[in-house]
Amino acid sequence: MDVRAILMGLAFAVMWSSAFTSARIIVAAAPPVSALALRFLISGLLGVLIARALGQTWQLTPAQWRATIVFGICQNALYLGLNFVAMQTVEASLAAIIASTMPLLVGLASWAVFKERIGALGFVGLVAGVIGVGLIMGSRLQGGADLYGIGLCVAGVIALTFATLSVRGATSGGNFLMIVGLQMLVGSAVLGAVGVATETIEVAWSWQLIAAFAYTTLVPGLAATLVWFWLVNRIGAIKAATFHFLNPFLGVVIAALILGETLRLWDIIGVTIVTLGILAVQLSRQAKST
Repeated sequence: MDVRAILMGLAFAVMWSSAFTSARIIVAAAPPVSALALRFLISGLLGVLIARALGQTWQLTPAQWRATIVFGICQNALYLGLNFVAMQTVEASLAAIIASTMPLLVGLASWAVFKERIGALGFVGLVAGVIGVGLIMGSRLQGGADLYGIGLCVAGVIALTFATLSVRGATSGGNFLMIVGLQMLVGSAVLGAVGVATETIEVAWSWQLIAAFAYTTLVPGLAATLVWFWLVNRIGAIKAATFHFLNPFLGVVIAALILGETLRLWDIIGVTIVTLGILAVQLSRQAKST
């Protein structure tokens, strides 16, 4: 892995992890589903326009269309929609920790459902991840964390795991940016329909809301996705996924620095264990692929 790939991976991890903090600011002042639908509409249109300017086409292969629809619904509408609603009552750091368990769930499902061998290191990583999450959840529930909000976050990460397993390799064949933009438009359409049916548009305007919305739309929403695809193209999906081990730590730190969320001792211990567990699972999968 070269220096450029490492820098790209670090940039992706920071951008991805910061999304929970900016989302927390947004949902405190605006209806979550409608705000997310607008974010995806803007990001999706920008993605499609840039893709067309680069000569990409929306004439996709059947596998690419499947990836677009599945990811648009499961990742953008379900995963992020449920997280946005949950962060009305759940701290950004906890939402980030739960979302960061996706590589562990993918590894567990690959082993249990697809009978993939993960090796001793991978198995230890899965066990460590479960223990780490258990410590964090126990600490947060004792501290009064909203169980309903946690349930929404868990449902969201399960939806993302399903999408990841369903479309493995389906985005090969080019037109990556076009696929990303169309995925976002699919998510916007689904979320927009839900928002119209369930929400009243009441917004407490402030510069913090505008800044958080612009940042979420352009950085985690569009830039992080582009960096991720560039990284996957450069070093492969398994090696690129190794950078996910940074997400629990970064998500907690960014939320503490910007939102002033409390760092508890058991959070630190649990995040450390989860981080090491994710790293172990990814290293095991990487070793198996070589």
